[in-house]
Amino acid sequence: MIITVTLNPVLDKTARVDALRVNALNRLSGVTLDAGGKGVNVSAMIRSLGGESIAVGFLGGGTGEELRALIAKKGIKSDFVRIAAVTRTNLKVVTDNGALTEFNEPGPEIRDGEWRELEQKISGYGVKGNTVVLAGSLPPGLGKDTYKKLSVTLRRAGAAVFLDADGEALKQALQSAPDGIPGYIKPNRHELLQYFGITDDKGAYPETKLVELCRTLIGRGIKLVALSMGEAGAIFVTGEGAWRSPALPVQPRSTVGAGDSMTGALVYGFEQGLPEERCFALAMAASAGACTTEGTNPPSRALVDALLSQTRIEKIA
Repeated sequence: MIITVTLNPVLDKTARVDALRVNALNRLSGVTLDAGGKGVNVSAMIRSLGGESIAVGFLGGGTGEELRALIAKKGIKSDFVRIAAVTRTNLKVVTDNGALTEFNEPGPEIRDGEWRELEQKISGYGVKGNTVVLAGSLPPGLGKDTYKKLSVTLRRAGAAVFLDADGEALKQALQSAPDGIPGYIKPNRHELLQYFGITDDKGAYPETKLVELCRTLIGRGIKLVALSMGEAGAIFVTGEGAWRSPALPVQPRSTVGAGDSMTGALVYGFEQGLPEERCFALAMAASAGACTTEGTNPPSRALVDALLSQTRIEKIA
C-alpha cells in the first residue's frame, strides 16, 4: 500500500495572464481550482496511472472541506485529521510564454493535540510492505525535525519511506541513523546543491560532480536519489549505478506538479515491481506529461504511455 503524507495541503488556484505586470492591474483568465500539496499531487499521479494510495494529512475550515471533496472527486482515498485552523490557498499565475509565478501562503498553525493525532495515524501505516511518501512544506507549529522523526518511526517499523522535502527538513532527515534514514529522495538540482552548501548561480556545476554528490548520499544509506533538473532532464543514482534521462520535448502549459508526478510514477513503478530503468522512464514520461496539463492536474495514462515511447534512459556510471 502507498500512503502519501501532506502536512501542509493547499487549495491551488491557477490562472493565466498574457504577461505579468508589477504595480499594475492583471486580469486573470482560465482560473482552475485543484486539490494540491505535494503528497496529494503524488496520489493524483498514482491514481491516473491506475494505482491506489491513501492521502493523509491535515484539513481545516471550509477550504479544507472543499479540498476533501476535490480529492474524493479524483477517486483518491483519504484519511485526514481535522484541525481548527483553515487550510491555505495558493495562487499560481502562468503567462502565455509558460513562465510561472507563485504566491504561497504559509499554512495553518498546527496544535500539539492535532499533531499527536496525525502522528499516531501515520505510525499505524508503518508496516512492512507499505511505502510512505513524506512530501512538501511543514506548516507552522511543526519542527524542522518532523520528517526525521516520522522517517525513523516508519523505517524501524519496516515501511519504505520516500522523502521529497528541502532545506532544514531534508537536512535533518538525512542525519538519521542508517536504520531510520529515508530510503528514497527526490531533490531538484538547487535542493541538492543547497544541502551540500554549494552555490551555483550560473548553473555551471558539472553533471559528473552532481553524480558524485548523489553517490555520497547513497553511501549514507539512501537507496535512490532521483535528481530532477528541469529542462536538463534528470539523473537517477542507486547503489548499482547512475542513469541520465534528457527532458522530453513537450509544449509546456504549466510546470506545477511536474516533480510530484515524477515521484508518483516512481513509487507506482516500484510497487508494481517494474525494473529500475522502466521506473525511471515512467517517471520522466509522467513529469513531461504533467507540464502539458492545466493547474496541478496529472497527465492521463494514455499520454504517459505515448511519451514513454520517446523516453531515453542512458547508464552513465
